[in-house]
Amino acid sequence: MTLWTATDAAAATGGRNTADWAASGVSIDTRTLRPGDLFVALSAARDGHDFVADALARGAAAAMVSHVPEGTPADAPLLVVADVQAGLEALGRAGRARTPARVIAVTGSVGKTSTKEMLRAVLSHQGRTHASVQSYNNHWGVPLTLARMPADTEFAVIEIGMNAPGEIAPLSRMTRPHIALITTVAAAHLEAFDDLAGIAREKASIFQGLEPGGTALYHADVDTAPILRAAATTHATRTISFGRARGAHHRLLSADLHAASTVARARAWRTPLLYKIGTPGQHFAMNGLAVLACVHALGLDRAVAIADLAAWAPPEGRGTRERLVLDLAADGMSIDLIDDAFNANPASMAAALDILAASRPLDDVGRVARGRRIAILGDMLELGPTEAALHAALAQLPAMQAVDEVHCVGPRMRALWDALPDAKRGQRAATAEALATRAHRLVDAGDVVLVKGSKGSRVSLVAEALRRADRRLEKEQG
Repeated sequence: MTLWTATDAAAATGGRNTADWAASGVSIDTRTLRPGDLFVALSAARDGHDFVADALARGAAAAMVSHVPEGTPADAPLLVVADVQAGLEALGRAGRARTPARVIAVTGSVGKTSTKEMLRAVLSHQGRTHASVQSYNNHWGVPLTLARMPADTEFAVIEIGMNAPGEIAPLSRMTRPHIALITTVAAAHLEAFDDLAGIAREKASIFQGLEPGGTALYHADVDTAPILRAAATTHATRTISFGRARGAHHRLLSADLHAASTVARARAWRTPLLYKIGTPGQHFAMNGLAVLACVHALGLDRAVAIADLAAWAPPEGRGTRERLVLDLAADGMSIDLIDDAFNANPASMAAALDILAASRPLDDVGRVARGRRIAILGDMLELGPTEAALHAALAQLPAMQAVDEVHCVGPRMRALWDALPDAKRGQRAATAEALATRAHRLVDAGDVVLVKGSKGSRVSLVAEALRRADRRLEKEQG
């Protein structure tokens, strides 16, 4: 299927084609490029122009460039634009303008990607759905997602993130959502803001891009809800709140965690809701409620959406739960790994520890008679001058009472390690690489192990090291 013709792309970007071409996709990375993609030579850590020849050799239909790279064949299909980033943004705006899709934009301090993936799963059974991949939510990720959107899309889900003030509103105006959703406001990226109110104002700026007649959804439980509500009232025709708060339009009444699911009860105005999420987590129940509010705002079948939520599981690194077998010859010789190593801030740490606390280890199957709940925690980044206190405060979370052992990775997690009682202190390592080398000695059969930290802490290396202890993998490779 053709996504962009040379003529359409040139009209969108104001660029000049050196040859005729047709592209079936858009890529910014030669490592994931597929034959037929338009390669966009962005300049980030490295100049994308250096990879144009490789992209064309790998089957790219054409390359968007600001100049003809040295060594490029004379007959190479190129779309030459004044500025590649601006060209990608223009292509994204054109991609958005040519589709009749109803668009949902999602932001929030916690839960953006999980909520986006829930919406993808739910909406894809009710119409042709396009959504951001991974966490493509920044100044290049949003226009790239829009540029990749097929013209016949019926529903689009666009994740919008930020690292500093002033980033969300322009991306929302580019996206032009019919529904804008704020999952929550919490202490994340605090080093770029004075306080939580500043973060709330930035998140609320997503409502500035709403289409006429648009709907604003926001979390009613947070202390900064008045800021969100004020912005929603200013920019949206319709406002829907969700949360546990008594006045929330979609109100979560209870969420019961089970080994592999969450069963939630809620009210949507006067309509009682009973729904299941295919993974444990109070925060997943709240995100699911936000999804059901979106479904209601779109006028779709809520019963179908509830059925789809029951089968949903988080993407890798976002709370994925898996069983790792330590001994193939004996029953029960396994651990349960909760991999939540993609991102972290105080709110998401609390949610992950709640899941760990609700889990059930197995007794009398390993060297240690009693199965344990073990947390391997990496640094939470971008928290600003109060980062030490925010790390130390994790020791006081109610869920910590049920955790048997905490291993800490990174210099910031030293504050938590110091605040823990001696009985809960596990090992402390300056780097994830150091702890990963001895990860297999930290666990025993019957344990439930949470690995959680900011992506920059690289604590995911510990999760990978634990996976290498899975004897089933050895059998497959042997």
